[in-house]
Amino acid sequence: MAQKKYLQAKLTQFLREDRIQLWKPPYTDESKKVGLALKGLAKKYSDKLECCESEVEKIIEEIRCKAIERGTGNENYRTTGIATIEVFLPPRLRKDRKNLLETQLHVTGRELRSKIAETFGFQENYIKIVINKKQLQLGKTLEEQGVTHNVKAMVLELKQSEEDMRKNFQLEEEEQNEAELKEKRIERTKRGLEILAKRAAETVVDPEMTPYLDIANQTGRSIKIPPEERKALMLAMGYHEKGRAFLKRKEYGIALPCLLDADKYFCECCRELLDTVDNYAVLQLDIVWCYFRLEQLECLDDAEKKLNLAQKCFKNCYGENHQRLVHIKGNCGKEKVLFLRLYLLQGIRNYHSGNDVEARECLNKAQQLFKELYIDPSKVDNLLQLGFTAQEARLGLRACDGNVDHAATHITNRREELAQIRKEEKEKKRRHLEKIRSLKGMGYSTHAAQQALHVASGNLDEALKILLSNPLMWLNDSNPETNNRQESPSQENIDQAPGVTCPPQRPPTQQQRAGESRKTGEASGGSLQLVYMGFDTLVAEAALRVFRGNVQLAAQTLAHNGGSLPAELPLSPEGSLSSPATSPSDSAGTSSASTDEDMETEAVNEILEDIPEHEEDYLDSTLEDEEITIAEYLSYVENTKSAAKEN
Repeated sequence: MAQKKYLQAKLTQFLREDRIQLWKPPYTDESKKVGLALKGLAKKYSDKLECCESEVEKIIEEIRCKAIERGTGNENYRTTGIATIEVFLPPRLRKDRKNLLETQLHVTGRELRSKIAETFGFQENYIKIVINKKQLQLGKTLEEQGVTHNVKAMVLELKQSEEDMRKNFQLEEEEQNEAELKEKRIERTKRGLEILAKRAAETVVDPEMTPYLDIANQTGRSIKIPPEERKALMLAMGYHEKGRAFLKRKEYGIALPCLLDADKYFCECCRELLDTVDNYAVLQLDIVWCYFRLEQLECLDDAEKKLNLAQKCFKNCYGENHQRLVHIKGNCGKEKVLFLRLYLLQGIRNYHSGNDVEARECLNKAQQLFKELYIDPSKVDNLLQLGFTAQEARLGLRACDGNVDHAATHITNRREELAQIRKEEKEKKRRHLEKIRSLKGMGYSTHAAQQALHVASGNLDEALKILLSNPLMWLNDSNPETNNRQESPSQENIDQAPGVTCPPQRPPTQQQRAGESRKTGEASGGSLQLVYMGFDTLVAEAALRVFRGNVQLAAQTLAHNGGSLPAELPLSPEGSLSSPATSPSDSAGTSSASTDEDMETEAVNEILEDIPEHEEDYLDSTLEDEEITIAEYLSYVENTKSAAKEN
């Protein structure tokens, strides 16, 4: 198959150079049948390539037919608006001929999926369609998703068996169950990552009790990311890790959607961030590798662009000749596995494009790196006997140029360094959580506390000043925790609120309180508390309306502003002093809530199972697949080289 693709690319290149238009005479007659001149063309090019003339003639005829089909399709699209889509099927259903499908572009993704399933014999619910490197969205039209005439569509089959579905009912049922299971796994992946990303964004999870994801630099320390980008980056990295887990298990059909989702979220991050971390570069390699393993590399039009982007990112991140990487880590041996795969994929891409000279150069680079990175199994065994894992052994040996003693020291030091970093990061997380709890104890919402601490760079006193000086930060809080579950704190909490001093006024007498009560009607309990503290009744009631019945926040704000409300606060009478009524869903019992919680736990646990414990897991590879692929494609280019010499 690879050699045929090479011949197709090479012949296409010759035809372009010679400006030959196969769809016109003398290669195609008026009835669009093959002309006699095509045989002479096949003889010319077979001599040039030192290939079998009949094989060259067959491939040129395929190119001619495709050109005519494309021309007919273009004319049909101009006159009727019916677009042609080239469908790339899974390997078990692939044939030499091109699979074309005609459709209107105003139909939905669901309608296109149904048509593909019916035309090529799939079960509709057990396939996914990838167009322009994105999963086809079922609810949107093809036009809305940027689908155009002559676009390429790749079909991913969720069930793995090649047995005929009608051959055995029991086998069919098993395959359907497997497909449903895989579909559920993809959905759970999405749900689990969203939960973990939300927890990380809130920064209020208990690190001892609640699983969450964090973003760390190359040394393992947490790094600060702008809030607007943090969630996108978290989801991007989470989808990438999940996709890599499927890649390791060789489940490429499930891995690709995860990797493409990761690419989508990475694109929401700023360009500067993507150019300075290697995650995005590694993702590009993984996407191209996945297409290659699915035997659909021709469906990835920008494979060359992705590989060049990866190479550029590596250069920006690691520095020229890896000097920045060596400065940070002390070595660059482990990262060489990334360059090995980069050169290998570049070699494959060039070979499939008919560029045999460039292909040979890239493949030779990959082979040279493989020789450098090959690890003697006996050295791994020696480190295993010392209590290290196989992964630690491979990474350590590559970092230390194969020296067992140095590798053992390197692994031990790295273990101790990471343990200390994790301890420090956990303590930092705990201290931050305590600060948020302190502000929540004063009546502020989690969201407002987070915002204030972020502005104050983590300083609790400064954060409190910010909250007192900017009450709109709390009032504009859209967090449902604030709006729907506000509780009035006790008088004891008001009296003990830290950092708040009330004006030194004498408590009103019973007669004064009775008079105030007659003047204002039935005052609320919260209002009486504020009046008892010395604030004017009308101001107290207005403050409670503004602060939605929260006595503590009202007291703190009035005290901070000398007994009055800031002018910028909305003094609307629409606020309510009473707690919101309980919705029917709140009193529907705990069974549904418990079920939802169990489902969330299951989704999160499935993600955590695939998050590697070792921070350099993405650099660990046995290189077995790479070794086989390098040898295979080098044999192809060597055969091409031999034929050229004989010529």
